[in-house]
Amino acid sequence: MDQQPVLSGSLGADLRALRKARGLTLADLSDRLGRSVGWLSQVERDLSEPSITDLRMIAKVLDVSVSMLFSHAPSPAAEAGYIVRAGARRPIGSSEAGLIEELLSPDLTDDFEMVHSTFQPKARITEFVTRLTQEVGYVVSGALSLDIGGRSFAVQPGDSFRIRGEPFRWSNPHDIPAVVIWVIAPPVY
Repeated sequence: MDQQPVLSGSLGADLRALRKARGLTLADLSDRLGRSVGWLSQVERDLSEPSITDLRMIAKVLDVSVSMLFSHAPSPAAEAGYIVRAGARRPIGSSEAGLIEELLSPDLTDDFEMVHSTFQPKARITEFVTRLTQEVGYVVSGALSLDIGGRSFAVQPGDSFRIRGEPFRWSNPHDIPAVVIWVIAPPVY
C-alpha cells in the first residue's frame, strides 16, 4: 500500500494548470493514466489525494519531476499562495545534468511562472529545445551562452533575453555557476 505524500496545498490547481498547458482535457489525461475522469477531477479540486504511484504516473505523463509535486516546506497559512520562502522552493524541470531549477511562483495557476535556474560550471545542452511559450530571462550572476533561433549570444549579470517559441539551447562554458531568473508563459513545469 502506498504511503500518502505530504502535498502542497495547491497540488490540484498545479495539476490542472499543467494539464491545460499541455493542451490535454480531463478525458485525455485520465485515459493516459488509466484512471476515471471523476477521480482526476477530484484530484484537481483537492478533494482526493493521489498515491505516490499515482503521482509518479502523473509526473511522467505531464513530463515534470515527481519532486515538483511535493511541498518541501509548508507555508504558514497567511503566506500560502502569496509568499515563497527561499528554503521552500519546489524543484522543477527536466533534471538536465548541470541545471537546477526551482519554482519561484507560489503555484502554477497564473498565466506565467517564475523560475530560479542555476547552470553549473561547464554544463550545457546539445539539443535545441522548442516550447510553445514566451520566456524572458534575467542574469543575476555568472554568464551564459545562448543560441536562440539560429543566433548566438553571450549574456552576463544584468542582461536579459527573450525567447518566443524559437529553438534554443544554452551552455555555461565558465568556471562559476550562472544564475538566471526566468518568466515563462504559459506555465510549462
